[in-house]
Amino acid sequence: MAKSRGFSIYLLKPTFSAENALKEDHNLEQIDEDNTNLPDGSIMYISDKPGNAPWWKNYWGLDIDLYQAQKGAIVFLPVDDRWVVLTFGSTYHQLKDNSFEYDFGLRTTLNALDPKKIKSTDILQPENAKRQRIQSPTASSLNFFDIRHDESIIKKLTGSVKAEYNDLFKNATGANSLRISSDLQPNQIIDLCRSLIEIYEKEDYLQTFPDIRNIEPVRDPDIIILLNEKLLDAFTEAPRELVLSIPEIVDYSDPFKVKYSGAGRSSLEYNDVFIAGYREYLQERNTQIDDVDQFHRHYMSIMDENGNIIRQYNIYKSFLFDCELNEKTYHLCEGEWYFIETDFINRLETSLNPYFIDNHSFLHPCNKVREDAYNNSVSTANANVICLDKKNIAPTGQTQVEPCDLISIIDNTLHLVHVKISTRSSSLSHLFNQGVNSVELLRLAEESQQKLKELVDNNPEICTLIDSSKYSVTYGLITKKTDLFAKSLPIFSRISLLRTVNALKIMGIPCSIFLIYDNIDRKNNNAVDID
Repeated sequence: MAKSRGFSIYLLKPTFSAENALKEDHNLEQIDEDNTNLPDGSIMYISDKPGNAPWWKNYWGLDIDLYQAQKGAIVFLPVDDRWVVLTFGSTYHQLKDNSFEYDFGLRTTLNALDPKKIKSTDILQPENAKRQRIQSPTASSLNFFDIRHDESIIKKLTGSVKAEYNDLFKNATGANSLRISSDLQPNQIIDLCRSLIEIYEKEDYLQTFPDIRNIEPVRDPDIIILLNEKLLDAFTEAPRELVLSIPEIVDYSDPFKVKYSGAGRSSLEYNDVFIAGYREYLQERNTQIDDVDQFHRHYMSIMDENGNIIRQYNIYKSFLFDCELNEKTYHLCEGEWYFIETDFINRLETSLNPYFIDNHSFLHPCNKVREDAYNNSVSTANANVICLDKKNIAPTGQTQVEPCDLISIIDNTLHLVHVKISTRSSSLSHLFNQGVNSVELLRLAEESQQKLKELVDNNPEICTLIDSSKYSVTYGLITKKTDLFAKSLPIFSRISLLRTVNALKIMGIPCSIFLIYDNIDRKNNNAVDID
């Protein structure tokens, strides 16, 4: 029986071949030998670097000659009107970043896999950049891996293929490249690659894994160049869709200042993040933005009251931006571009819009710069509303959990209201999770229930509702976008919100979202840039 061997396989884009796919500064040597087993028309390069001694040789003072050889190869195979590349060792780094199809490995694997025989997944959650590898001791269905298709991205997938492909290969791992093992001989490799391209071009995965590609990171440099051009145009035209945000959760109750740098020193500083401040800084420095790379070289610094920098981010990473390219929707978040399936966006809006309400009994328009001031104003204007902003109901020894910003009784239910300025704050997901965590604690932890009773001065009516766990949750989002409902939120905030309302629904807790009109001109008041 022929021995099975491993192959890492890339598919070049139609405009690339062996002549232009390698980096200009590659250090590979082309093989020019007769009587090899290479298929006709194929081209092979090898890497045969002289090895260095391992670090531990000198560390332990050894005199013996020890060398780590670095050898590898790249084989370019002509397959009809395309080129396929087989890489051995680490030579894949010698390929130009934009030379190959970035979805070849994953899509081919999705089309070929038996959906009940998956062995491993690598998952990314764009919302918080959480990465996770999940492995199963036995081949399992995708359900075993607990993948939330509405918020997770499959980066890599490994499993056994369907019976119809067993003659070609038994297992597959897909990412940018396709990793398979095969016992086929060199004269059969071209036919194997032809079959792989045919599998890649199928759309079987849409039936087998219907929701697995709702959100995908954009890895193709050519597409990223076009998207960055859209970003540059948007910065010039200043649409509402392009905003700056702090790409981490921030406690807005702690005072801080914002300064911009990278184009020269400036005395300008701001009380919060808004894109007009960055524009003002550029104007002061007489700097024109004509290249996206400038966004990578310019920085937004978050400083404490003493002027010490506590966090710093480049401007590119701080942009939030939705746009369309070739009738497809893309989202820029924390320096990464994502493709969002159009049908998925529509399903999100259909699911979320019913939770948005047109009016509220006590949440009035906002005339305050800060959230805490707004919350206090609502409580002052309504005798039956208690402000619990910055209060804590977490059990002893646990991280602080705020019960809500405002609490009141409506229709014999304890109404918990969570308020946030801006519908594009990077901390929206934190706000949504806070609402769920608060209710869970109040239902499960007697100490948390007691703390809430004390915070409301043991109001008998409220205490009775706490004992009976009769709650409802409302998220009040202060914005000028009061007529867009779910479209008011960035795409990943919508995903987070859908997860939240579903979690509350399982607990039997009514949930609503109310868009509070913002009367503050935040650009002129050095406050949070809303719209």
